[in-house]
Amino acid sequence: MSHYLCSRGCDCTHVEDVGLSKASDSDIWSYAGENECIVISKDEDFLYLAKSAESRARFLWVRLGNCRMPALLKAIARLWPRIEASLAAGDRVVELR
Repeated sequence: MSHYLCSRGCDCTHVEDVGLSKASDSDIWSYAGENECIVISKDEDFLYLAKSAESRARFLWVRLGNCRMPALLKAIARLWPRIEASLAAGDRVVELR
């Protein structure tokens, strides 16, 4: 997904690219906060981190159920204007449904 978002002009990094592929959610969230990143995940645990932690990180919560990458990318493309508007407004959590 990070390659897709980069192609749309977003500055993206996959957790594997920064050595966090086996890191805990809290370690990933800490990294995201330190680097003012947006975490994109289906993992609801990040929702609790976004609500409880004082952090500059934000969370794009993917709630599409089980789907393959092409379906996920299609949904992101369809919802992109709303996602961008929510992030530009400073929303800390954006749900992708």
